[in-house]
Amino acid sequence: MAESLEVTAAWRGGYHSLVNARGHEMSVDEPESAGGTNAGMMPTEVLCAAVASCYCLALAHVAAKRSLELPALEVTVRAQRAGSELRYRRLEVEARADVPDERLARLIEPARRGGWVSNTLAGELELEYGYASAEGYTSVEVRSPE
Repeated sequence: MAESLEVTAAWRGGYHSLVNARGHEMSVDEPESAGGTNAGMMPTEVLCAAVASCYCLALAHVAAKRSLELPALEVTVRAQRAGSELRYRRLEVEARADVPDERLARLIEPARRGGWVSNTLAGELELEYGYASAEGYTSVEVRSPE
């Protein structure tokens, strides 16, 4: 895995942005009911998609290392809002596969430990906001875990 990553979102009007990472593009937008054009997933759905896809890949990786198959593997993430705040207070990550419950249960914790996205969210993430100008990057606010 790279020591650092860069993802760029370019505004396309309204609530629509085009996101690019390593040459891959994805539209992000709000639904029409929220003033968007529904041209892509909402940013919060992209966050949940990152958790779901990372954990799905981690489960498949751990299973493969143990020479196990996980047919029909799926991971679903459900987000619960924190009251009226503009954030979620809980993410529930649910894995399913066509295997006996015991087999899947034994893989849950090792896969959790190997998931970059969930480890980042659960860790001491520092979030820095700033802007670029002709003089370079200027940091405006840094949010650190309290």
